[in-house]
Amino acid sequence: MERLNKFLAHAGVGSRRHCDSLIAAGRVKLNGQVVADLGAKVDPVLQKVSVDNQPVKTETAVYWVVHKPPGYLCTNHDPSGRPLASDLIPHVEQRVYTVGRLDEASEGMLLMTNDGALANSLMHPRYEVEKTYMVLVAGKPSTDDLQKLLDGVWLSDGKVKAKSVRRIKTQGDSTWLRVVLCEGKNREIRRMLAKLEHKVLRLKRIAIGSVLLDRLPKGKARKMTLIELGELNKVVADNEKRIEKRIAAGLEEPSGEGNPGAAPVKKVRPRVIPGPGIIPPRGRTSRPYGKPPQGEGREGYRPPTGGPDAPRFDGPRSGGGPDGPKRFDGPRPARPGVKRPSPGGSGFGGGAGGPRPGRPGGSRPPRPR
Repeated sequence: MERLNKFLAHAGVGSRRHCDSLIAAGRVKLNGQVVADLGAKVDPVLQKVSVDNQPVKTETAVYWVVHKPPGYLCTNHDPSGRPLASDLIPHVEQRVYTVGRLDEASEGMLLMTNDGALANSLMHPRYEVEKTYMVLVAGKPSTDDLQKLLDGVWLSDGKVKAKSVRRIKTQGDSTWLRVVLCEGKNREIRRMLAKLEHKVLRLKRIAIGSVLLDRLPKGKARKMTLIELGELNKVVADNEKRIEKRIAAGLEEPSGEGNPGAAPVKKVRPRVIPGPGIIPPRGRTSRPYGKPPQGEGREGYRPPTGGPDAPRFDGPRSGGGPDGPKRFDGPRPARPGVKRPSPGGSGFGGGAGGPRPGRPGGSRPPRPR
């Protein structure tokens, strides 16, 4: 049993969102009965599905190995009209998806299939399916640099690391590396090596799991053999057993809908509700409960004192000597040689509102027009 929208999408009717709109519009029938439930499930063997009274035929699962040249995009549509990886297999009638994308400048092996379950298992990092790359980098990475790749490098979206790294050979001022990853974040290898100040000059994927690119020419495709497909399914099955054991031992969180390859359940941190008299923080702050109230009730609060002769500061000042911190118990004395403006003055140095002293040497001549 699988969801109806997923079945329709795999049959080539359209995207899952488009299939949901067809179901909501009452255009999909299951054994002759209109289906209105978006979460309905179907058994492709025992039940018949039709859209607009036209029977929907199930697609045969296909598996293709493609050698992507640089300049091709791993997407189903590009507004700019650039070449797509799907253009390399125009003879395939089924609607296939790329397993593990490569960016436009990269090249190498792509798996293209309409088997969504296998594609998800191969791409999800929980299954730890190895992807092998040959990378040409500028310079000569040291042993410490290679160790940093194994220990992990912090990027904007988290810490990433390689499963294995090996120096293959030098080529002039550049070096060929063999890098194995178990995850595939966007431009991961390029960003990791850029963090270590080694620019990637060329990147080529040569294997996914036990399936090798081998001598397949650029721009060509071949069908995956039954032996290769069986080995991939065995790797996925073994990793499923490993995940189940870790879940049973409490070492890993279970995933939703009984699929261990789905995204793990996120733990929600309980929200702290501030007590009375506490100002909750706004945005990010290092203080967990915000600032204390500015008024009576705070520690060290002193009521203000009034009067014209009141001291300007009634608290301790920084610094001090052996007798304790310095304090101000009276008005601040005037500096020698500096006349301060009186409270009723204009504030421009004229004392009690007097005019500003003239410039030395007379007034400035008028500017010529």
